[in-house]
Amino acid sequence: MMEKGDSSQKLYKRMRLWEFPDQYVVEPTDGSSGSCLEISRVDGSMKLIDEIPNCSSLRVPKIRTIFGVIGILKLLAGSYLLVITERESVGSYLGHPIFKVSSMKVFPCDHSLKNTPAEQKKMEAEFSALLNVAERTPGLYFSYDVNITLSAQRLHDLGDESKLLPLWRQADPRFLWNNYMMEVLIDHKLDPFLLPVVQGSFHNFQAAIGKDIVDVTLIARRCNRRTGTRMWRRGADSDGFVANFVESEQIIQLNGCTASFVQVRGSIPLLWDQVVDLTYKPKFEIVKLEEAPRVVERHFLDLRKKYGNVLSVDLVNKHGGEGRLNEKFANAMQQVVGDDVRYLHFDFHHICGHVHFERLSILYDQIEDFFIKNRYFLLNEKGEKVEMQLGVVRTNCIDCLDRTNVTQSMLARKMLEFQLRRLGVFDAEEAISTHPNLDESFKILWANHGDDISLQYSGTPALKGDFVRYGKRTVQGIVNDGWNALMRYYLNNFVDGTKQDAIDLMQGHYIMSVSRDMTATSQKGGIEAIASFPLALGLILTGLFFATLSLGRVRSDVWNLLFSLVWASISLAIAAVVKANGRMFCNRPRLHQSRR
Repeated sequence: MMEKGDSSQKLYKRMRLWEFPDQYVVEPTDGSSGSCLEISRVDGSMKLIDEIPNCSSLRVPKIRTIFGVIGILKLLAGSYLLVITERESVGSYLGHPIFKVSSMKVFPCDHSLKNTPAEQKKMEAEFSALLNVAERTPGLYFSYDVNITLSAQRLHDLGDESKLLPLWRQADPRFLWNNYMMEVLIDHKLDPFLLPVVQGSFHNFQAAIGKDIVDVTLIARRCNRRTGTRMWRRGADSDGFVANFVESEQIIQLNGCTASFVQVRGSIPLLWDQVVDLTYKPKFEIVKLEEAPRVVERHFLDLRKKYGNVLSVDLVNKHGGEGRLNEKFANAMQQVVGDDVRYLHFDFHHICGHVHFERLSILYDQIEDFFIKNRYFLLNEKGEKVEMQLGVVRTNCIDCLDRTNVTQSMLARKMLEFQLRRLGVFDAEEAISTHPNLDESFKILWANHGDDISLQYSGTPALKGDFVRYGKRTVQGIVNDGWNALMRYYLNNFVDGTKQDAIDLMQGHYIMSVSRDMTATSQKGGIEAIASFPLALGLILTGLFFATLSLGRVRSDVWNLLFSLVWASISLAIAAVVKANGRMFCNRPRLHQSRR
């Protein structure tokens, strides 16, 4: 344990990383007078030092500028330092600068591996390879000056003593993306190096309304309790934490006043999943149905504690696989609904189809009373609290991406109109659509928001994004949706397994240990060693191409009919082999460690 750092000291905003052969040294270069942090490249141990070590012809360091320390991750035999190497200024949150991580890098402290068994070296190499995937984690944001894990309302309600604490201690641990990786730094009381990072989205714009200028910000905060990729993280865990849980906050600042409106989204809070098996839409599997009431109760108890009243809007289909989930969810909700919890099912696809999203007005008419009653957060020009948001709308579909984002953007638009009327900028019947610049900027804001959340969960931009972006469905939008749907299929089956492993590693969901299963897997050979989905896909597409080409010439030569049937049969045979050997081709997670 080292001496305690100065908790009142601000976060270091710019540092210099010295890479010596045997150690890393992080030196503050933003005018701070704090000590340097020395990290051993042998065992990851660290201490504060007052001066940079001497350089020599045998100890020539590499030097680079960094903008934050994300944390330390310990694997089997080595530790790994994660730092921010590039940042981008993206705007301000309540007057404080916000930055996006443009690039981060992992620096190994694994020299002790030289003396470890070969098997352990191999395992360490596989684990550390996952960190290369983690380096490309999208949508990471941070601030040196303000706690962006808290909504404006929660930030305002912090006590004076809490506001004096370091940012990491003020943070909501649900939205602290690097919570696990900060633990070693926290243990050593290195507050000036402890930079809270949030995964999500951040966009804003300014628009003129007459002589008034309104500043609109939209921020998303992704929960880390059940984080992961689309097909690999579904439903809830036994504690009621759900996949793809995101808090979205829309903030406006106008004439010295600040208004905030919070919504949340999250997977259906049952124990369910979709096992990846190379089908386009794997079957929904509900696990331990008898535990559904308890899981749902835990989930909504947590929401009530954090947000007050809750209106759960379920957008899934009434029939088919989604219908089964809807039925079980609705039944479980009967034990939860009351004065502070409401449940409403709205069959989005049945009512709105694929183009008539204006019919969401039917949904709004059904929830308007809750919407108006639970209000929004409002500070006047003196910084005094005038209104409080008393409840939250929780929206879900299956992925909580496409239908959900269209619905949330509609509710956000309604709320913005309420707030502008309250602040005296809009007349009683005035709407955003009557102000083209404001209308266009608002649509782009929510479309970008939806794309960011979708990229993090599914790997592609949101579907139905053209409606959010342009207010109508377009031919190009429908074509893009088809392409993105195919890309999701590919990513879900053949990329997201590795990505899920990397996420679990970064979040500390596993304790590192050598696994016999992993060793056996790494030694497999034969067809499994060379099996590759891109290869299989290429063969299938080639077969279908020649089948189509031959089919087009059938009228002139009956032999082409035979050739087309042969090529089609070959394509179907390859597809059948791929399907039958789904586990062989799929990029399954390779982590077999026990949970933390």
